[in-house]
Amino acid sequence: MNTTTLRRTLTSAAAAAGTATLLLAGASVASAHVGVTPDKTAANSYALLTFGIPHGCEESGTTKVAITLPAELNDAQPTVNPNWTVEKVTEQLAEPKKLADGSSITKRTSQIIYTAKAPLEHELRDALVLSLKLPDAAGTTLYFPTLQTCETGQTDWSEIAKDGQDPHSLKAPAPSITITEAAGAHAAGHADTAAGAGTEQAAAVTDSGADARSWAGLAAGLGGLVLGGVAFVRSGTRRKAARTPGQ
Repeated sequence: MNTTTLRRTLTSAAAAAGTATLLLAGASVASAHVGVTPDKTAANSYALLTFGIPHGCEESGTTKVAITLPAELNDAQPTVNPNWTVEKVTEQLAEPKKLADGSSITKRTSQIIYTAKAPLEHELRDALVLSLKLPDAAGTTLYFPTLQTCETGQTDWSEIAKDGQDPHSLKAPAPSITITEAAGAHAAGHADTAAGAGTEQAAAVTDSGADARSWAGLAAGLGGLVLGGVAFVRSGTRRKAARTPGQ
């Protein structure tokens, strides 16, 4: 391999590595918001919703996180986190709400408030988990406006995209999930439909982790390009050595 070819190969590999680094940095910035990841999204299922707190307000540590439940939900059970105390806030309904089993309720849980025992430092992250039953409302998006209070300042994660607006353009989007069809909704023999529902469920996750996995896959591909370039250089060097007289 001549010097010119070697230089070009190394330059291409370095450029690919630089691109991967920039893409990962962009993914980190784009995903730096309070989001929610459900373990299930099927209608009528019991789900665990994990709210990620990735940073504080500017450079200030987080002291409180108030998660507002959408009107479609009646209650949620907060999971104990040793770094926080937690309370449930209830509200009186304007009129009794009839449940699927025929009973009625006059109150519902409207908020779950976590208070930090010590401020969560700006550069650290934590996760808060709620257990709840999803309503029978496939195709519905549930929004969880979340107020993050810090030692100095607040961030109100409550923005909801309007019709035709790109959700990624929001500065402080409300964490949300989209409910999918109930498990077993289709009879046996509709495997392709069930597979489509599974794909829809995966796409419904709006937490930053889904974006991070996509970016990670792209970065891995670019990383492979870099390694391929290095392997090409080494191969050319070995061939040149093999043709050298006296070797």
